[in-house]
Amino acid sequence: MAAKRATRKSNASKEELLEYYREMLLIRRFEEKAGQLYGMGLIGGFCHLYIGQEAVVVGLEACAEDGDKRVTTYRDHGHMLACGMDPKGIMAELTGREGGFSAGKGGSMHMFSKEKDFYGGHGIVGANVPLGAGLAFSDKYKGNDRVTFTYFGDGAANQGQVAETYNMAELWGLPVIFVIENNQYAMGTSVKRATKSPDFWERGVAYGIPGESVDGMDVLAVKAAGEKAVEHCRAGNGPYILEMMTYRYRGHSMSDPAKYRTRDEVQKMREERDAIEQVRKRLLEGDATEDELKAIDKEIKDIVNDAAEFSKESPEPAVSELWTDIYVEAKA
Repeated sequence: MAAKRATRKSNASKEELLEYYREMLLIRRFEEKAGQLYGMGLIGGFCHLYIGQEAVVVGLEACAEDGDKRVTTYRDHGHMLACGMDPKGIMAELTGREGGFSAGKGGSMHMFSKEKDFYGGHGIVGANVPLGAGLAFSDKYKGNDRVTFTYFGDGAANQGQVAETYNMAELWGLPVIFVIENNQYAMGTSVKRATKSPDFWERGVAYGIPGESVDGMDVLAVKAAGEKAVEHCRAGNGPYILEMMTYRYRGHSMSDPAKYRTRDEVQKMREERDAIEQVRKRLLEGDATEDELKAIDKEIKDIVNDAAEFSKESPEPAVSELWTDIYVEAKA
């Protein structure tokens, strides 16, 4: 089957474009600051940045309603910000402070927010996919019209549990949108070298799941495809697959030198396909002014700097916290 690429554009007002610009810029600047704090030794462990992929989650969150759920992988900071989680709480969790969303005990890959229906942040590749189906099963059981956005990458798409979840989701007609964030390189291996069938959305055909490939560097194309998928799920038609063709500018994690691709390739993507610059250009070609965009830039810079300062000033968890939130009790 020949792959198709969704390129439809939503009709967006100036106000909507400004909001998308603001949300994507918040993710970009937050991740850049996180990278700085990691380099300073204030963030330990793993840290996977979302720089370059901002249009995916911002475009899909524009389609979400209250009560919709989302679950993702370890590259999760952007998803948290896009669904409205406080940047201060996210950054404090990155630095392991008690002001973080998991009280400083989860770190970069393990944050949750019941208030925002954000269910992680999961470190095991592909493990969040069946969890997303489980969340959708809960909503179907309750008889509401909520939708679950289940994000995973091109590397995880080859996991066996993904195929099992597709089968169950279609068999049970679950309202889940499987979002494959195809950033081309998984953990460091090009898709072209890692799989014989690189059009990941087509794998749903075997189970009767519709889907499409989407320009994941264009927030309006993402929103348009997301609206179609959400309508499909809310109508009780079962799951939908969206393969977002995107690109990460940094390595897999902060410890990855990314020598498996050239600097010229990355620079070409930045110059020609950057999601934020595309929206900025649309705004300036319309009736937005440089002063308006500069005001947003300053606002975002202040928010991110405040989050960084909060993360430094928040105290570390007390030693006694080692014994809380433990669900297995050892008996003599």
